[in-house]
Amino acid sequence: MTSFSLTFTSPLLPSSSKPKRSVLVAAAQTTAPAESTASVDADRLEPRVELKDGFFILKEKFRKGINPQEKVKIEKEPMKLFMENGIEELAKKSMEEIDSEKSSKDDIDVRLKWLGLFHRRKHQYGKFMMRLKLPNGVTTSAQTRYLASVIRKYGEDGCADVTTRQNWQIRGVVLPDVPEILKGLASVGLTSLQSGMDNVRNPVGNPIAGIDPEEIVDTRPYTNLLSQFITANSQGNPDFTNLPRKWNVCVVGTHDLYEHPHINDLAYMPANKDGRFGFNLLVGGFFSPKRCEEAIPLDAWVPADEVLPLCKAVLEAYRDLGTRGNRQKTRMMWLIDELGVEGFRAEVEKRMPNGKLERGSSEDLVNKQWERRDYFGVHPQKQEGLSFVGLHVPVGRLQADDMDELARLADTYGSGELRLTVEQNIIIPNVETSKTEALLQEPFLKNRFSPEPSILMKGLVACTGNQFCGQAIIETKLRALKVTEEVERLVSVPRPIRMHWTGCPNTCGQVQVADIGFMGCLTRGENGKPVEGADVYVGGRIGSDSHIGEICKKGVRVTDLVPLVAEILIKEFGAVPREREENED
Repeated sequence: MTSFSLTFTSPLLPSSSKPKRSVLVAAAQTTAPAESTASVDADRLEPRVELKDGFFILKEKFRKGINPQEKVKIEKEPMKLFMENGIEELAKKSMEEIDSEKSSKDDIDVRLKWLGLFHRRKHQYGKFMMRLKLPNGVTTSAQTRYLASVIRKYGEDGCADVTTRQNWQIRGVVLPDVPEILKGLASVGLTSLQSGMDNVRNPVGNPIAGIDPEEIVDTRPYTNLLSQFITANSQGNPDFTNLPRKWNVCVVGTHDLYEHPHINDLAYMPANKDGRFGFNLLVGGFFSPKRCEEAIPLDAWVPADEVLPLCKAVLEAYRDLGTRGNRQKTRMMWLIDELGVEGFRAEVEKRMPNGKLERGSSEDLVNKQWERRDYFGVHPQKQEGLSFVGLHVPVGRLQADDMDELARLADTYGSGELRLTVEQNIIIPNVETSKTEALLQEPFLKNRFSPEPSILMKGLVACTGNQFCGQAIIETKLRALKVTEEVERLVSVPRPIRMHWTGCPNTCGQVQVADIGFMGCLTRGENGKPVEGADVYVGGRIGSDSHIGEICKKGVRVTDLVPLVAEILIKEFGAVPREREENED
């Protein structure tokens, strides 16, 4: 039923370069225990959607108690705005005309998210954020220049952000410009399609894939295939545009776990089995205001050439069986809970091409004792004579001139390519080693975009905040920088500390995986009136010993954060007060 055909190639084998520090650690997965199978009536396994006029819609019998977003999808198929060119007519209307009718108002506030367009009704009425698809975070100088040209025309409202899914978001877009922007994106090989709402988000991979001397496997072919499959080569794939909720996927290619597999709905973990290369599978990781869960083993392994069929089977199981009531209980893990791991696995298995899904492998290729590497600065690539250079992008925010300059540097010193990371930073690959010193002397690298950021700035991540996002309770990006700068004047830390900021409980800033996280809230000021505050999280971890952090202190006024953070760094992370450090010197 997919809208295009696929030919599966031979398995994509891992790099022949053996990690020098790698020790294979067995992670045996056996048949799941009895309690992992829930008691489910046969009627519960009836698909809740049906194919009608080329699109999947919710069956009449399952429409009781559905959430408002599901009703919007039933009233009009969102993908028709793209696949039937509805955007052309919508873009000709004034905002007054649009707001006068519920259908067109829902178009700009909800359905346009299927085209990657998010109306900023609360803070920037009539303006949109546009989210791109950028599998594995790989982009080109030409693409970067085009995006710069788009945001430049919007003046102060125009800017770009590197996201926590290795992606670009651009801001300031107005509706009349959208048809031409979509054509411009296509001309440079980009798309914004299916990047918001109940769709598959940007496939994440190793940011130094293909150039990493110690990688397990190059993730780029897999993430590219996944993105092409999910969007039907940027033409729109209605098989997967009516999921119960958003859905995240990553392919792991490093021992460093730069890809953060534990917070994805589906994570491919490299593993051998009986002399074949493939992937063990983790499922169900997610964050939401009411619940956060790490991904769990599906006790399943697929050979490399079944990456796409497996993804298709998981998505179909979720699409067909996921509930569509309370939006806080519609992520895939809720379905796994209801069916049990074994029950969910059985539904995936029967949707595989041959109706079979192998059990998990004990030959996990990820070294769980691996020390995560720092990608900032100059590092040798696996290709002799070439290096990659990691640059810090303060809280991921760039202006048009910054993007043009990055494109120039990529062309002048590299191969015209840039890599985005989930920590909101940028890597310039394929730099001739003989040219690295000249690159390091570029004025652009001497100011904000340093290859050697300070130890606390290295791990700083921040969501959009209330400057642009209507859901954010507090301002995040500028405040994150200010608080970090002030804390750095108070204490000296022995190692990088990851600090994440998110403006609201939707936790786009992923505070639960940070060493220290800040979630925006309102709290009481000294006069008893509401002021901006933050719930402070401590103890999140990434990597093979991943762990979701817990709240340390609730409702802290943002004006009181600096001394609290300094105290936490001293007590929990071995920081030393600057005053004491100077006295000891």
